[in-house]
Amino acid sequence: MKTARRKFARGFTLIELLVVIAIIAVLIALLLPAVQQAREAARRSQCKNNLKQIGLALHNYHDNSNGFPSGWIGVNALGQPFVDGGNGWGWAARILPQIDQSPLFNTLNFSQTMTHSSHAAARLTPLTVYRCPSDIGNSVWTIKVPSGTDVQLATANYVGSFGSGVPLDIDNCENTVAPFRCTGDGLMFHNSFVRMADIIDGTSNTFMAGEHKSNPTLDWYSTWLGVVPGGNEAFVRVLGEADHTPNNPANHLDDFSSHHIGGAHFVMGDGAVRFISTNIDTGVFGGLATRAGGEIVNNY
Repeated sequence: MKTARRKFARGFTLIELLVVIAIIAVLIALLLPAVQQAREAARRSQCKNNLKQIGLALHNYHDNSNGFPSGWIGVNALGQPFVDGGNGWGWAARILPQIDQSPLFNTLNFSQTMTHSSHAAARLTPLTVYRCPSDIGNSVWTIKVPSGTDVQLATANYVGSFGSGVPLDIDNCENTVAPFRCTGDGLMFHNSFVRMADIIDGTSNTFMAGEHKSNPTLDWYSTWLGVVPGGNEAFVRVLGEADHTPNNPANHLDDFSSHHIGGAHFVMGDGAVRFISTNIDTGVFGGLATRAGGEIVNNY
């Protein structure tokens, strides 16, 4: 009679297990940057698509109203132009019906300021089409108003083109006495009404809107709603100026910027979306922001 022998399954030795773990770690280290790059490429593609939709919406608005929306609307108690006056609504709020947000648009009363209690829900409503997926900011941020009443606003990452910033600098607008109109040389500024025919430089050579990144450390945020009357530098939260190239180390709150490496996306007057490098010539970049400056801006 033969004695049955037990067969034992041979497992990994400790050395073999360590070798397998090491190989897996090396593969992960090699693949992780590629995965991150693929994710960022997808985010950049979505960001570009957002601006494409915004460009189409601005064109549709122009077709309906015979002009582009104001950068922001502000008047004093006498109805005269005033930078920090009500009602404060910005260009992105005006084009809500053109981006399939008619229900939200219908909740807004443009005869009231955006800080009115009836707009509390709207102020806290972030919209995907106005957010770059690469942005690191929270969906809502708080702006401090000199009156002492802080206002929470939904975050956005796209701002209208105020212009070159020289010599019509946004930073100087808030220091003036009412009545005053802060006029830019771009497509959108205080109480503006720019028509397609006013873009003398050509629609393919003129910015309509571009990116603006969130930076919680520096309190850099923008919103789709508009301007909080009396807010410190509030109007630059919906507009950008081109006195510094995108992501330039000298960037200010009112400059175009993004979390993309190498530059930022812009939608042009013809609706095309282009990625503008931070290494672009400063003069060319400023020329792209003006509607009728007569600059030569080839090969950018």
